[in-house]
Amino acid sequence: MADQLASEIIDKIKEHAEPGDDEITVSTELTALGIHSLELTEIIFDLEEKYDIEIEMNTVDAWSNLKNVGDMVEAVRTLIDKKA
Repeated sequence: MADQLASEIIDKIKEHAEPGDDEITVSTELTALGIHSLELTEIIFDLEEKYDIEIEMNTVDAWSNLKNVGDMVEAVRTLIDKKA
């Protein structure tokens, strides 16, 4: 079951993902959602703004480090914890 942060990130991803019948979970692969570099950049920008964090990675690094929704959730959680 997803926690509050995961739920918020999943909602943000849904705004950019291709419409589909599948439920998005933390184990959903980003590529399966049709999310490409521009959408990923927009999602990262939205998350930075929402949580007042800075995600320092270019798109190539983002794709190599973030394979699924859970990876994105953990990356954001780590930055929030560092800020606290």
